[in-house]
Amino acid sequence: MQQNPEIALSIDIDGIRTNYHDIGEGRPVLMIHGSGPGVSGFVNWRLAMPELATRCRVIVPDMLGFGYSDRAPDGHYSPERWVAQALGLLDALGIAQADIVGNSFGGALALMLAIQHPQRVRRLVLMGAAGVDFELTPGLDAVWGYQPSMDNMRAIMDIFAFDRSRITEDIVRSRYEASIQPGAQEAFSAMFPAPRQRWVAALASPEAAIRTIPHETLIVHGREDKVIPLSNSQRLCELIPRAQLHVYGRCGHWTQIEHAGRFARLVRDFLTE
Repeated sequence: MQQNPEIALSIDIDGIRTNYHDIGEGRPVLMIHGSGPGVSGFVNWRLAMPELATRCRVIVPDMLGFGYSDRAPDGHYSPERWVAQALGLLDALGIAQADIVGNSFGGALALMLAIQHPQRVRRLVLMGAAGVDFELTPGLDAVWGYQPSMDNMRAIMDIFAFDRSRITEDIVRSRYEASIQPGAQEAFSAMFPAPRQRWVAALASPEAAIRTIPHETLIVHGREDKVIPLSNSQRLCELIPRAQLHVYGRCGHWTQIEHAGRFARLVRDFLTE
């Protein structure tokens, strides 16, 4: 029987069994995935991981309630718990400081980690990141409101990608099947219930705090992103003193997939120069 590539190592963090990948050697890089239905760390970062692992130690967890990590026993999810899980993973692996790469929801968590624990972060990469307040987009509302079906998953994938020809039936089926794993939809529906504008606010860090971020920061966004507006990344670039912004045209919310090679090389060079 073929092993599921999404399942790798397992570690206990404060009673939460966390599934994570740990590949390559060099300076540690923690990569935090987004919040789409059926997502896992591997699914989110699979195309970037091999390139980064040529120069870095790449650590890719499934966050609490996602992928093949445990669900919250009490059904409660919050940015505080996810940030604590990320720190707990670094602690458990004996990593005092890491580069942090965050996508969308994961970008908001990366920002919080950098603000609250600046000594644990060396450099920061934010891709299609939440983390500042914005008006909930129809795309994000649809993503967080997902109800399992092949048609609904196909519609979500179409929102993510600029080039819809990339969305094969195999991709849709794989993500749909992941979204109906035992406990997956119960966890997902508990994270961002309607009305959803409040969860945008919950993931936002105060702008005054963002201005204090001392780290070299790379910000990446797709120009045609329908989930997180490009204005988010433009605002983050204005706020973070040592930030640079790279915008990819003809690209939706999937920069790491739609421009996989360019994205991976850009991040690798930024982290290893």
